[in-house]
Amino acid sequence: MAKKMAGNYKTEFVPEVARELITSNHFNREDIIMIGRAQTERIFQKAHKANKILFCDTDLITTQIYSRQYLKVVPPVLYELEKMVEYDLYFLFDIDVPWVNDGMRDLGDEKKREEMYEIFKNELERRNIPYVKVQGDWEGREKIIVQEIAKLIH
Repeated sequence: MAKKMAGNYKTEFVPEVARELITSNHFNREDIIMIGRAQTERIFQKAHKANKILFCDTDLITTQIYSRQYLKVVPPVLYELEKMVEYDLYFLFDIDVPWVNDGMRDLGDEKKREEMYEIFKNELERRNIPYVKVQGDWEGREKIIVQEIAKLIH
């Protein structure tokens, strides 16, 4: 969706950089630190090129969540990297669309999806980060995002 929105607004987007660096969910502490640094670096690179707005597929909170999920630890540098970037708006995607196995995601059973959604929501709320819940079919999700972006840029 970040890529699609960037195209719609003729601007830049930052992909989930981890997908460029690892090919499975078998990674170690050094890998997750490398991912965090690369994600942050890409945000800064793309922010300089962006046309008013930059869409980011993921952030360091997400990197921390997956580090905790798979490694059972969050290297402190990931918290430091998180502090380096401030976002104007967060979109939290609901789990009300079918899960798609893309070869990387492995948390597809309904119970696990619900658990992960709650973890993401709780991490945003714990930090007092406001967010917009994005739900419905893909067309409906896009409409929610467009409405929120209009409020942000006008």
